[in-house]
Amino acid sequence: MAKWLDDAVFYEIYPQSFQDNNGDGIGDFQGIIKRLDYIQNLGCNAIWMNPCFESPFYDAGYDVTDFYKAAPRYGTNEDLRTLFQEVHKRGMHILLDLVAGHTSVLCKWFTESCRPEKNEYSDRYVWTHKIWEGDNSTPGINGWLRGISDREGAVAVNCFSTQPALNYGFGEVTEEWQFAADSPQAEEGRELLQDIMSFWMDMGCDGFRVDMAASLVKADPDKYWTKLLWQKIRKFLDEKYPEAVLISEWGNPKEALEAGFHMDFLLHNGPTHYMDLFRTEPYFSKKGTGDISEFVKIYMETHEKMQGRGFSCIPSGNHDMKRMRHTLDEEEMKLAFAFLLTMPGCPYIYYGDEIGMRYIEDMVSKEGGYDRTGSRTPMQWDGTTNAGFSSAPKEELYLPLDMAENRPTVEAQLAKPDSLLNMVKELIALRHTCSALQSRGDIRFLYAEKKEYPFVYERISPGQRVTVILNPADWNAFCALEEAPGEVMMSCHGTAQWEKGVLTVPPCSFTICRK
Repeated sequence: MAKWLDDAVFYEIYPQSFQDNNGDGIGDFQGIIKRLDYIQNLGCNAIWMNPCFESPFYDAGYDVTDFYKAAPRYGTNEDLRTLFQEVHKRGMHILLDLVAGHTSVLCKWFTESCRPEKNEYSDRYVWTHKIWEGDNSTPGINGWLRGISDREGAVAVNCFSTQPALNYGFGEVTEEWQFAADSPQAEEGRELLQDIMSFWMDMGCDGFRVDMAASLVKADPDKYWTKLLWQKIRKFLDEKYPEAVLISEWGNPKEALEAGFHMDFLLHNGPTHYMDLFRTEPYFSKKGTGDISEFVKIYMETHEKMQGRGFSCIPSGNHDMKRMRHTLDEEEMKLAFAFLLTMPGCPYIYYGDEIGMRYIEDMVSKEGGYDRTGSRTPMQWDGTTNAGFSSAPKEELYLPLDMAENRPTVEAQLAKPDSLLNMVKELIALRHTCSALQSRGDIRFLYAEKKEYPFVYERISPGQRVTVILNPADWNAFCALEEAPGEVMMSCHGTAQWEKGVLTVPPCSFTICRK
């Protein structure tokens, strides 16, 4: 596994909304380069950038027309190569977002596959033999396109109707039109993925976050064939690019790591109880009505099954869910980040969460965003025109800004010593200097009772033990703790006190101690 993951803290960039350098209202590669020093000064040493390949952007770039070409609105392939180089100059790493399961309907591969004459692209997608064949009972297929070409048959889609499914075969073949997962046609799909990866690795990227990684092989209920596909890709990468990193959008870390990924995200639609943390009846709210116990139960079951083969990673949020600030205020977010930045695996910060950017309600959908659109608004840098995001007229911006007078900005928060941004910086710096808090440090939960506060756990590395004490509730919380937690390294809103086996934790506070 790439050694740099041991101390990696990731920053997710939604390129459309991060920084516009050429004044057209849309973020771009040169804009990202302009802000790399900010990311580095924040303490993040790794970047995950959302899709940046050529696309009609019906789904924000998750509908690719050319996997070998950067989207012109962001810049050229050379601009992207320069971004890789500038990232590396700062001792950082960058992952690209790889949409492995489908393309755009406008992709040349797909338009050629629509021809009735047999050609090299005919079997690249999941087509039936007859126009009325195919229904929604096939696991992994989310709909069908019919009557779109002269070719006899219907074609499967993964998500939107603009995203036809690439052919990686079927785990259980029940129809004549289905290819087996070990067929030559399915193998060609895997080899094509490897070719795309090689192209960008040779260009200078450090690996990939794979969109919908568990969905490739259809009718594969136990994911046997999907895992095998990714294991072959991992073997290929290990041989040719041993430092390359693979991160999955899987939502089940145990399965993802068995498949050969280095890490998997806890997702809002997985079995991990991630939503219990920051969003649905959030544990980190001052209301004190949340429950951390189910999250901890599933987390430890997964942790034990992973057996050190990789990481289970917790994001502050991402482009597919409402921002953390939608359910937590900035003071509550300080505790959420204290948790996020002291857990095992690589933490992920969604751009703008570090300053408490808001989810904007009732926005008109943009590029397939729908209710996600309000989490994709332009980054708020300062008090200048368009919050420093772009010099374009405001009506030409990719999305409208948060227009509230008190919208948070990087500039304002840097000037305020006790701001959320400065707290995040301090927590990341602490993580970098403390081996027990980094990705591989082990974890032991000391107090995580059902609907109770506080929440206490210990991080462990050779020669070092760190105790993290969190009380999001708006009242003093108490729990039994056999040993004193040690020397205080960092605290917020008061410091936890230990006396005669009882820990007293002030309201809405965290304390981090070292032994």
